[in-house]
Amino acid sequence: MDAPSPLHIAMFPWFAMGHLTPYLHFSNKLAIRGHKISFFIPKNTLNKLQHLNLHPNLITFFPITVPHVNGLPHNAETTSDVPFSLFPLIATAMDQTDKQIELLLKELKPQIVFFDFQYWLPNLTQKLGIKSLQYLIWNPISSAYLGNIPRKSQGKYLTKDDLKKPPAGFPDSSIKFHSHELRFLASTRKIEFGSGVLLYDRVDTGTKSSDAVSFKGCREIDGLYADYLETVFGKPVLLSGPLLPEPPKATLEEKWLTWLKEFKHGSVIFCAYGSEALKPPIGFESIEEALPEGFNERIKGKGIVYGSWIQQQLILEHPSVGCFITHCGAASITEGLVNTCQLVLLPRAGADHIMNARMMSSTLKVGIEVERGEEDGLFTKESVGNAVRIVMDDENEVGKEVRANHAKMRNFLLSSNLESSCVNSFCQKLYDLL
Repeated sequence: MDAPSPLHIAMFPWFAMGHLTPYLHFSNKLAIRGHKISFFIPKNTLNKLQHLNLHPNLITFFPITVPHVNGLPHNAETTSDVPFSLFPLIATAMDQTDKQIELLLKELKPQIVFFDFQYWLPNLTQKLGIKSLQYLIWNPISSAYLGNIPRKSQGKYLTKDDLKKPPAGFPDSSIKFHSHELRFLASTRKIEFGSGVLLYDRVDTGTKSSDAVSFKGCREIDGLYADYLETVFGKPVLLSGPLLPEPPKATLEEKWLTWLKEFKHGSVIFCAYGSEALKPPIGFESIEEALPEGFNERIKGKGIVYGSWIQQQLILEHPSVGCFITHCGAASITEGLVNTCQLVLLPRAGADHIMNARMMSSTLKVGIEVERGEEDGLFTKESVGNAVRIVMDDENEVGKEVRANHAKMRNFLLSSNLESSCVNSFCQKLYDLL
């Protein structure tokens, strides 16, 4: 039997580096299999991602002009260009690219478009006879527990009390939330996220009107949540595989190599708080400028604070690094799991970060979460130090279990055919969809 013809897929991720980058990683994995990718990207952001395109013969970038919206700085295109309070205006600007997208789709005629927050896209693709796949870069557990579709509160929003209990049929009893998290998760229900649309409705509407939904993950870890969502959504739910990062072509910058080699094997603690945390605190030009007076002198030879882009993947691979304190973004969790450094989980303000932390600490037991105040959510230097000691201390019983689980998970994720079989199965399901 002849192999099916390669697919033509358009990629249209949310305008945030944490979404654009994994979409491009996935595009590389699809291009290896001969599929043609048309990647829609804000035009000034193109140069930040060009070097990650490993198959320029099959992956073509189509630059999009992001319209100016009142209140946005000129030339702002993605969430990394603005403070968190202006993210909704980036969403409004993205929504206003709809006519450009329509023209591109009419011209390019892809068979399927991958999208995430563009709730209006499935209606557009349907008119053009193109399939739409909502590809969400988080694990399906987040949508299974927190999504709007599985359950509705009596009013418009799910409350703290609603969120305390998992939805009916949810397949995991180990997930529990603290009071401050329940308050935060309930408050996110009311966030207007551009064009007068609530954040959850953006995802929800896209889910309801798309031809299929897909998540980052593999059947062995995420299959029960994907199966649960398939019954809830009444449409196919696909898993892309764990999206392991490609080995970087670059080498670690000399300044970091020189610094790291001064330390014993496995003794350095690397703390990185995601691309959105690079912004300086309000009132300061840089992160370094915001440090307390004399701080750099006090930590000289022991630590370093750096407020720009960093080669995280290469730093995590360095033998001196023994512990990774992470904000629990999906890409960072994966990069941590495939390296030998131990995981300390300190989720930032993001529903998927909280779910990732809980899954890693409670369900899979591959990392230790930093203890925080039940009501206020605050953590202390002592609570961070305690979590680090647990994972780093060879004699600690909890640490032993976590390290053993992490080693097993790492071997599983890096096993020779896991990712390729996940992506092959995903591609087969795309053919079925068409």
